[in-house]
Amino acid sequence: MAHGFVHRIDPVIGTVAGVHLWWYGAGFAAGFLTLHRYVMRRRASLGLTRRDVWALSIVMATATLAGGRLVQVLFDEWPFYSAHPGYLPVFWLGGMATHGLLGGSAIAAAVFAWRWRVPFLPLADALVVPGAILMGTGRLGNFIDGQIVGRVTDVWWAVQFPYADGFRHPVVLYDGVKNLLLAAYLWRVRTGPHVPGAVAARFVFWYAAPRILIDLLRDYPTYRLALGTGQTLNLAMAALGAALLVRSRLRRLGRLPARTAAPIRQAVDDQAPWPAQRLAFAALLAACLTMPSNWTQDVPRRYGDRHPGLSHSVLYPPIEWTPP
Repeated sequence: MAHGFVHRIDPVIGTVAGVHLWWYGAGFAAGFLTLHRYVMRRRASLGLTRRDVWALSIVMATATLAGGRLVQVLFDEWPFYSAHPGYLPVFWLGGMATHGLLGGSAIAAAVFAWRWRVPFLPLADALVVPGAILMGTGRLGNFIDGQIVGRVTDVWWAVQFPYADGFRHPVVLYDGVKNLLLAAYLWRVRTGPHVPGAVAARFVFWYAAPRILIDLLRDYPTYRLALGTGQTLNLAMAALGAALLVRSRLRRLGRLPARTAAPIRQAVDDQAPWPAQRLAFAALLAACLTMPSNWTQDVPRRYGDRHPGLSHSVLYPPIEWTPP
C-alpha cells in the first residue's frame, strides 16, 4: 500500500548570529503570547491591571519552562545530565518534558495568586484556555522537529520520521489536535455557568484521559512502573482530574459546601507596564525561539548534518555520550 508522509521538514527556521531558531520554540513563543493577550483582554474580571498581567505572563513563562526542564532532567535524561552537569542550563540544546510544563504553570499560577492577592480558582479557570492552546502549538512544533514517534503502523496517514525505522503513528499530531479541541471546549465551559475551579478541573482530566489512549500508540524511550514515563504521569493526572471534577460537581449540586472564594479585587489604577517588564517578556519569547524539542544528548547528533553549527561551536559543543 502507499504510505503517507515522509518527514523531511527542516526544524530550524533560521540562524541569527550563530544561534539557531526552531519551530518548536516558536510554538511556545506563540503560546505564551496568546496567554498574555487572552488574560489582558479579561484582566478586569480577574481584578488585574495591565502591569499585573505583564507580571503574570513573565511568571508563567519562566516557571513553565523551568518545570519542563526540571522534569526532563530528573525523569527522562538523568543519566546524561548526571554525567554532564554543565548541560543543565543549556536549554538551547533541547530538553523539555510536557508534564513538567504543566506542573510549573500550576505552581506559577498559585504563587502569583498568593503574591498578588487574587483568587486562585478564577485565575486558574482563565489560564487553562490559553494553556491548552500552548500545549497544542508545542505539539505541532514536536512534529515539525520530527521528534516523539508512535508505533509502527500501516495506516495510510502514517509518517516516516527522520530518526525512526518504518512508518509510524504521528502521535504528537493526535495530541496537538486534542489540545486545540480542548481549548475550544474549555472556552465554551468558561462562558457558561460554573463553580470556581470547574474549568481548571476539566482541563486536568480531559488533558490526561484522552492522552492515555493516544500514548498507547507511542514508542516510549523511558519507563517508570512498567509504563512509559509520560503514561505513568498521565494516569496520575487523570486520577487527580477525576477527583477535582467530582468535587466541583458536588459543590455545584450543593452536596459539598461551596468554597468561599476571596472577592475579586478592584484594580482601580490600570497601570501601564514597567519598561523592564516589556523587555523581560520579550527576552523570554526570544529565548523560546532557541529551543529544539529533542533530548539534549541527541540534538547535535541528529541535526548537525544539516546545520553544522550544531556540532562545533561555543553554543553547540560536541556531545560525547554513549547511553548506558
